[in-house]
Amino acid sequence: MTAIHPQPRPHSGIRWRTPITMVVLLAILVGGGWWGWKSLITSSAEQTCVEQKLPNNRLVPKNVVVNVYNGGARAGSASRVADVLKKRGFNINKIANEPKGDKIDIVSVRGATDNAPELQLIAGQLNQKPLTVGDGRTDHTVDLVIGAGFGSLRLKGIPSVTVAPDSMVCLPVVHTPQPVPSGQNPN
Repeated sequence: MTAIHPQPRPHSGIRWRTPITMVVLLAILVGGGWWGWKSLITSSAEQTCVEQKLPNNRLVPKNVVVNVYNGGARAGSASRVADVLKKRGFNINKIANEPKGDKIDIVSVRGATDNAPELQLIAGQLNQKPLTVGDGRTDHTVDLVIGAGFGSLRLKGIPSVTVAPDSMVCLPVVHTPQPVPSGQNPN
């Protein structure tokens, strides 16, 4: 006597639950990685500038952060100009060749707006009239790009620029190097 057992039926379809779950999990992983990368490269934990009123409504060199770039001048020109500006009280951030590789005929200043007081103060240090470019930067630093036709700085640049009374000016955050405590490795 043989028992009649129902025979299992062959599976006639593909099981989709596992591949769909894997695709959803992969999409979550890729989305999380993309969000993390964007957050890493675009976030800034520090303030780039601080809104404040200026004493006597005057912007002075110690309130301005300058990047000095060589845009076609002789080698070492940016360094020499930066040294003079530093002696006049400006905060020098970078000294380098022009980051985009642009060549400038004479001299250019770039900053938040075309008529920003920090650009006027830097322009007042120059013997030549600079090409002024407002690029909408939020940190209110100034790029001074010197070209092949750049002559020199004025012997005595303007000491300050007047701003409107009771106006708020966004001043860059100046990072001063901290001394390394004795016996500690700076790296």
